[in-house]
Amino acid sequence: MKILLCGKGGCGKSTLTALLAQAMVRGGYNVLVVDNDESNFGLHRQLGMELPQDFLNYFGGKNELAEKMMNSFSSGEEVQFFESRWEIADIPREYVSRNGNLSLMSVGKIHDFGEGCACPMGALSKHLLKNIDTASNDFVLVDTEAGVEHFGRGVEEGCDALFMVIDPSYESIRLSEKISNLANAAGKELYFVLNRVEGGSKTILFEQVPQNRVLATLPIMESVFRAGLLGNEFNVNSPEIESIVSFLVKLKD
Repeated sequence: MKILLCGKGGCGKSTLTALLAQAMVRGGYNVLVVDNDESNFGLHRQLGMELPQDFLNYFGGKNELAEKMMNSFSSGEEVQFFESRWEIADIPREYVSRNGNLSLMSVGKIHDFGEGCACPMGALSKHLLKNIDTASNDFVLVDTEAGVEHFGRGVEEGCDALFMVIDPSYESIRLSEKISNLANAAGKELYFVLNRVEGGSKTILFEQVPQNRVLATLPIMESVFRAGLLGNEFNVNSPEIESIVSFLVKLKD
C-alpha cells in the first residue's frame, strides 16, 4: 500500500512520516519512505539513516532527465522511465538507505543556486510510484513538498490513499478545502491528521474539517520536538500513531 502525506509547510508531514514508518517497522512491516521534498534535508535524520544520493542520478541527473522530458514532449509521446516493474527490493542499492525492514530513498534535492525548477523530480516521482509493486507486507510512505504542486504533477496517481497533516492555523484550514477538491478530482481517498492540537484549537479544527475523515489528533510531543530540533532520530511510542497504523492495516486488507 502506498500513502502520500501532504500539507502546508511546517505542519509536520516529515514528522508524521517518520513516526508512522518506525511504528510500521515495529509491527513487522516492510517500509519504504520516499523523500519527495526537494528542499527538506532532515527526514533521514528523523529516521536515523543516511541520506541516499538523488534517484535522479540513476537517469543521468536532473539536466539529462529534463532533456529527455523535452524530447518526449516534442515528439508527442509520454516519457518512459522504467522498462519493467519494480518491487522495493529492486531499487538499486546506491539510491536507497536500508536499516532492517526500513528503506529510504530521495527522489532529488535542490543543491545549487540557479539550478532550475523541480519539474523533473515531480515527473520521476509520478512514474516511480506508479511503477513500484507492493506485497501484502509492504508500505510505501511518500513525504511531499509543501502545498499542492505535486497534485499538478500527478504524483498522487500511483498512491492508494492520501493523508493531509493539519496544524492549528488558518492556512491549514483553507488548504484542506483545496486539497479535498484535488483529491476528489484525482479519485483518491483523503484522510486528515490534526497535529499539535490541544484545547481550544482542537474544537475550532473539528468545526472546520469533516470529522469522519479525521484519523487522529496528535498532541504536542516534547520528545518529538526536541529530537527534531537537534536532528536526532525519533524514538517515540504513541497510541495515536499506533491507531493510524491499525487503520492502514485494515484499509490495506
